[in-house]
Amino acid sequence: MKKFINETSQVENEMIQGMVKAYPKHLKKLDCGNVVVRATKKEGKVALISGGGSGHEPAHGGFVGTGMLDAAVAGAVFTSPTPDQILEGIKAIATDAGVFMVVKNYTGDVMNFEMAAEMAEMEGISVKHVVTNDDVAVKDSLYTVGRRGVAGTLFVHKIAGALAEKGGSLDEVQAVAQKVVDNVRTMGAAIEPCTVPAAGEPGFTLEEDEMEIGIGIHGEPGTHRDNIKTADETTDILLTQILADIDYSGSEVAVMVNGSGGTPLMELFIINNHVADVLAEKGIKVYRTLVGDYMTSIEMKGFSISILKLDDEMKELLDAPADAPAWKE
Repeated sequence: MKKFINETSQVENEMIQGMVKAYPKHLKKLDCGNVVVRATKKEGKVALISGGGSGHEPAHGGFVGTGMLDAAVAGAVFTSPTPDQILEGIKAIATDAGVFMVVKNYTGDVMNFEMAAEMAEMEGISVKHVVTNDDVAVKDSLYTVGRRGVAGTLFVHKIAGALAEKGGSLDEVQAVAQKVVDNVRTMGAAIEPCTVPAAGEPGFTLEEDEMEIGIGIHGEPGTHRDNIKTADETTDILLTQILADIDYSGSEVAVMVNGSGGTPLMELFIINNHVADVLAEKGIKVYRTLVGDYMTSIEMKGFSISILKLDDEMKELLDAPADAPAWKE
């Protein structure tokens, strides 16, 4: 294993400390563990919290800031944070308007966030949540019951966060978050695995001429393995399944071409070039495009495509100002 780390036991802690030191105007770290919150606490409005295992940077701490999250909780690499960690995050950001949790659909995340919410409510904090499940590749996996929550979660952070910043109620924030969940779909592929530092070896193996179609963000198996294909051919495989899941015809959409951590921007832009052409041919208007590393899998060589079907409310909230370390307007 070749990585620029120190002790494997300190990877998550040192990563969070380095993030906070890089963005002191945006972030501060709580003393209770790897929890980051806004440097300046929001008052009188719904506060948002999200998180999950480390290894997906810049998610989730990179999206803490004005117009997005108020807190992010980081577990060990690819491991859910504990209920106690999540509870401390909730308590640190809680306002009279309540706290809204954005939870990806992994069994540990759902269980631990819901447990933390119950404990917070016992302390008089109003908490609601949404579970993201945008991955069209696999219905059930090693980590989930139902579809996995993957890169499309970032659209929930942005749109729900914008409504909260505008002063939307807890019920309104939950409603718009659920609308995003209902209208976003994602699928990914990979050509090389990643290595969890504590494991010291890749989580799976692929032959030189193989790729994994529909892979999860923790290296979970996808729908099948195939011979490596061109960027356009691979994109077509993913788009076919995404576009079959929702009727996007005649719609305006937001597109995210998300890197898995080890894929150059050159290749992501090549992929987006074909995504844009395919959608145009199908009469689907691209309103906004995001290309880059938003929800990674450490250094996996892969990518995912997310497509969000927009309405006027979602467009307005997607365009609303936001200031977080990893969000570029």
